[in-house]
Amino acid sequence: MTDRLAWGILGTGNIARQFAVGVHASRRGRLGAVGSRTIEKAREFAAAHRIATPHGTYQALLDDPQVQAVYNSLPNNLHHEWTIKALRAGKHVLCEKPFAVNFAQAREMFDAAARAGRVLVEAFMYRTHPLTHAVIEAVRGGAIGRVRLIRSSFCFKVSRWQNNIRFDPSLAGGVMMDVGCYCINFSRLFAGEEPERVQAVHHRHESGVDDVAAGTLVFPGGAIASFTCGMSVHADNTASICGTEGYVEIPVPWKPPASGATFTIGRSTPPKMESASAKPAPPARETRTIVVDGDLYGMEADAFASTVLDGAAAAVSEADTLGNQRVLDEMRGQMGLL
Repeated sequence: MTDRLAWGILGTGNIARQFAVGVHASRRGRLGAVGSRTIEKAREFAAAHRIATPHGTYQALLDDPQVQAVYNSLPNNLHHEWTIKALRAGKHVLCEKPFAVNFAQAREMFDAAARAGRVLVEAFMYRTHPLTHAVIEAVRGGAIGRVRLIRSSFCFKVSRWQNNIRFDPSLAGGVMMDVGCYCINFSRLFAGEEPERVQAVHHRHESGVDDVAAGTLVFPGGAIASFTCGMSVHADNTASICGTEGYVEIPVPWKPPASGATFTIGRSTPPKMESASAKPAPPARETRTIVVDGDLYGMEADAFASTVLDGAAAAVSEADTLGNQRVLDEMRGQMGLL
């Protein structure tokens, strides 16, 4: 467990900054280099995050022999091109969500990883957090019976949308790509299967992208999922999983706090015990607190390092990513955005 993966970061935006902080807090990673479109931006980022080697082009980062793994934080429309280039350069790649612009691109990226013999994983950081693991264990352990309804929300309000990549159609922007993909991934995760029908509605922003959207997924096993997402509106950003015997409430599912992450299991009111010796029924509502030791993005980096260095299962599998991309394609197609 002493091995550390040498990271290079493609891009210098906000998510790259968060990941850089996480790698410094990780147990199995170290920051070696950063690549930007200009050497000035690379140097600025490197100085802020204690990175030894700044590169003034993306290709220079890929050519750096000290870099073992690349974190691709570039705009959505560049994921396909630069992930494949990184793989061909012999690097493992953690690619930010949404993985690709469409399913065909995603398939090509995984094919390139297979040919290169390198690890490629989509970066859904919430999937590596102990809170998510605890909820999975509770639900799959039968705490709420059979899952029938999944609800989630992921919204935020951008104060200035001009020059924001999320609002640029040419960069594959839009709320469904930015955060709706989380809700789709969450829904599929807890349904435990792929949907047989999906439907999406949206509001079109003046920039041409979807800025508010809602979706439903119907699963063959009987579960139904609904979600709302927006980047020009506020919401509670919670998630819940409802079953035949109870429900789970997750107040902060996407970016849980560094300490004190919680979820609540609610159940039907327990029947009265017939005798004093009867086994006590579980409480009607039980809030569980998850002890967290680490940074969210550091956990993501460590999970990826375990896959590369130890052969551990990826936090998000190839099949999972391709399944998410299929749903994104269908929903964006219905919205006239694909």
